[in-house]
Amino acid sequence: MKKRTPEFDNLLCAFKREVPSRPTLFELFMNMPLYEAANGRRFPGGGMLGELAFTAEAFAGLGYDYVTAKASAMAFPTRGQEHLDMISLNDGGMVHDWESFERYPWPDPDGYDCSHLRDIKARLPGNMKLMVMGPGGVLENVTAIVGYETLCYLLYEEPELVEALFAQVGRRLLRYYERALDFDTVGFLCSNDDWGFNTQTFLSPESMRQYVFPWHKRYADLAHEAGRPILLHSCGNLRQVMADVVSMGFDAKHSFEDGIQPVEEAYEQWHGSLCIAGGIDVDFICRESEDVIMERIRTMMERTGARGGYLVGTGNSVPAYMPQNKYLAMVREAIGYDPLA
Repeated sequence: MKKRTPEFDNLLCAFKREVPSRPTLFELFMNMPLYEAANGRRFPGGGMLGELAFTAEAFAGLGYDYVTAKASAMAFPTRGQEHLDMISLNDGGMVHDWESFERYPWPDPDGYDCSHLRDIKARLPGNMKLMVMGPGGVLENVTAIVGYETLCYLLYEEPELVEALFAQVGRRLLRYYERALDFDTVGFLCSNDDWGFNTQTFLSPESMRQYVFPWHKRYADLAHEAGRPILLHSCGNLRQVMADVVSMGFDAKHSFEDGIQPVEEAYEQWHGSLCIAGGIDVDFICRESEDVIMERIRTMMERTGARGGYLVGTGNSVPAYMPQNKYLAMVREAIGYDPLA
């Protein structure tokens, strides 16, 4: 079978909750060993442009119509976290009062190079576009700057400081996305901001609505004013705030876990308002056989095929520890051939 050529209109169709011309894939990101397998060579380096070009080639070879990109190297400094089997949300706090807030080295979004978003144009296969994701989201970055436990105390002890923290992070991310939208290579935005545990949101729904959601609405409005869709990637149990996701104007939602809400159930509940992206649980893919994975994909495509608004993919991302044959079973069932064969 002839391998497919990237056609971004399939993503646009799915975002409108319509039926694309063929089953369409989505991942937040994958991993370098998989990119190297897809391209048949080792990554040679080459800065942000070189890495984006290599990743775009791999995404295209694996059957995707877009590629994930960062607008720039902008990041919010933290003291760093030790990445073992898990990380603590209490690590890395650099701000705990007004004095430390004033000392914090806030990044300038205009001080970073975005030229790779322009220069990649000639190297994008077919009608491929970029999905620009952020350097973390508003809540993720405030939590990293402050520490989760400290943030919870500050909500009651220093709410004005909390408001100032979200404003400093939120407006810098807004400018980060504004700069990305200057480039016609950018097809859509991803606002990536983990909001919850397995049982609830990190902050109360009321606090989320006060401090977090107004910024996400601004990102959605910004994308739509530029004629681009926007996808929310957020992990955790968001049952209490999913109506807010719709009201903020997101076109699509990504990140689902079977232990919270299986994607089949999420699709039935929300496909009238949101494109549902991915959702095949990462743990399920890692543990189950290829036949079981392919059967779930086949059933999900039968469920959604005539109604549209669904993108095939994992519930979160494709980590290096995911067996490639399990990932390929999912993709093979969706696109009809093995992209590495």
